[in-house]
Amino acid sequence: MGLKINMSKSIPCTMMRGGTSKGLYFLKSDLPENESDRDQLLLQIMGSPDERQINGLGGANPLTSKVAIVSKSILPNVDIDYLFAQVVVDQPVVGYGQNCGNILAGVGQFAIEKGLVLAEDFETDVVIHMVNSGDNAIATIQTPGGIVNYNGHAEIDGVPGKAAPVRLNFLNTAGSLCGSLLPTGNVIDIIDGLEATCIDNGMPIVVMRALDFNIDGTESVSELEANKTLKANIEKIRLRAGHLMNLGDVAEKTIPKMTLVSNPTNGGMVSTRSFIPHRCHSTIGVFAAVSVATACLIPGTTASEIAKIPKSANKMIIEHPSGGMDVDMEIEINTNDINVKRSGFLRTARKLFEGEVFVG
Repeated sequence: MGLKINMSKSIPCTMMRGGTSKGLYFLKSDLPENESDRDQLLLQIMGSPDERQINGLGGANPLTSKVAIVSKSILPNVDIDYLFAQVVVDQPVVGYGQNCGNILAGVGQFAIEKGLVLAEDFETDVVIHMVNSGDNAIATIQTPGGIVNYNGHAEIDGVPGKAAPVRLNFLNTAGSLCGSLLPTGNVIDIIDGLEATCIDNGMPIVVMRALDFNIDGTESVSELEANKTLKANIEKIRLRAGHLMNLGDVAEKTIPKMTLVSNPTNGGMVSTRSFIPHRCHSTIGVFAAVSVATACLIPGTTASEIAKIPKSANKMIIEHPSGGMDVDMEIEINTNDINVKRSGFLRTARKLFEGEVFVG
């Protein structure tokens, strides 16, 4: 009589690099409908809570512990629904309080390859509804001959090598999570005695000057990670800013992000060091970069007085520890009315593997 092997249940899974992040992509239909059951499953798959995530697929860093849940949309003029989940590395927490523009960069390809979107020749526009915020984005995917192409000559800072470009354009992201672009109604707020700009153009962030924390803003990620006093002060301000930004108690949330700005050093518009929120980002989040760029263009903010606005203000570089991120945007200001007319940028993505992840 042959040996019987008890195999665990498995779920279809695709791992992709999207922008400067890496995550797992699932069809919504392959995951439990009940949110609590789904969260427990995602924690198990990633190996959380554990700082090494040794028993799962997570990479022991917030940038590599992300999930995209994708389904065909029933909304008019929309192709795909995309729900982003941030699986916390060292806590049993799955957060849905934000979008992720980096992981978004792989959603269109995933949807096409799973048969949710019919590819066109040369390139395909995929209209994506970002469930977390209720906003829409258009991802332009390279599809020569109706097949997704990942190879190309586009480069982004923070990622080695080249890949096919993914153009992302956002529709109506101002105030996506806080209700308004400037949720406090002010361009400057005083929080714990320091000036801060609270802004939400796709990602709620608090923009503050690096010099106000007695740093120059060019420190390495490892230096900032080791500065416990700095991190404690930033977190104290973040908790207070959460209430001011209509986010309530953010102690267990991953928003708002905290961004320290300083003079650019490599030809960009402004230099940044971002906390997401408890770890220093090795680059900067896509939506955070858009929000920073927006703050740079609004007179009177903590970023505007530092920013070096280029002649072509719709092509801006937000510097970060690994280089810079190009942001393409335009705003219109009439007295106190600020209208974000366009915001977008270029990313790349790479499919890493596709198969089944074992659970249970």
